[in-house]
Amino acid sequence: MEGLSQEEFERYDRQLRIPYFGVDAQMKLKKSAVMVAGVGGLGSSAAIFLAAAGVGKLRIVDCGEVELSNLNRQILYSTEDIGRPKVFAALERLRAINPNVEIEAIKEEITEDNIEELLNGVNLVVDGQDNFETRFIINKACVRAFKPCIHGAVYAFEGRLMTIIPGKGPCLRCLIPQDPKEMASIPILGPLPGIVGAFEALEAIKLLTGVGDPLLGKLLIIDGETFSFYKIEIKKNPSCPVCGNVK
Repeated sequence: MEGLSQEEFERYDRQLRIPYFGVDAQMKLKKSAVMVAGVGGLGSSAAIFLAAAGVGKLRIVDCGEVELSNLNRQILYSTEDIGRPKVFAALERLRAINPNVEIEAIKEEITEDNIEELLNGVNLVVDGQDNFETRFIINKACVRAFKPCIHGAVYAFEGRLMTIIPGKGPCLRCLIPQDPKEMASIPILGPLPGIVGAFEALEAIKLLTGVGDPLLGKLLIIDGETFSFYKIEIKKNPSCPVCGNVK
C-alpha cells in the first residue's frame, strides 16, 4: 500500500500533529478494516468519525430502512432518505465525507448463519445494535475469531461503553449472563447515541493504532441527565460459556 497522499496529509493534519500519533498511526488506520454492525444512532456517529479519521475500509451492515422516527438521533440520514435502505444512504454520505475510505454496504440482518462471513477481513467490530440477541451473536463470533468488539448501548439519558478484547478481558456475556428483556421501542434522547458512538470510534482508533489505553475490563456509564461519568470494573467470568476457556 502506498503512503499518505498530499491530500491525505492535509485532510488528517490535525490528528497528524499529535506527537504520539503521527504518520505511523495514520498508516495503521489506512490499512485497517472495521465492521460497523448497525448504522442507527450509535453506528451513524461511529461510522462518520471512523470515515473522517481515515480508516481504510468500513463494512456497514444493517437490514433496516430509514424511518421518520430515526431522525432525532441517526445523523447519517436526512428527511429525503425516509424509506431508503440505511446502508445505501449511509454509503453515499460516508463517501461524501471521505472518498479515500472504501465503504462496503451490506443490507442483511446479522444472524448466526452469516456472522462469520461478515467478520471475514475486518480487524474489529463496532456494535451499533439496538437489541441484545444480535449483540450476543456478535460477541460470541468475535470471541471465537479473536477480534475485538466495542460494545455501546443507550437508554433515555444513559449511555454505556465496553471494549471487549478476546483473551485479554471479559466479554459481553460476562457482563450480562442472562438474556435481558427486549424492548420494541427504546426511549432515547438524540445526543446520547451520538456521544457513545463517537466514544466507540475513539476506542476503535486507539485499538487499531495502539495509541492510548483501551477501556478493557471496565464498563463506562454516562449519565447525561447529571453529566456524570462512572467506570465499573468488570471481571472475566471463568465459567462464562463464551469466553471462559479463551486465553
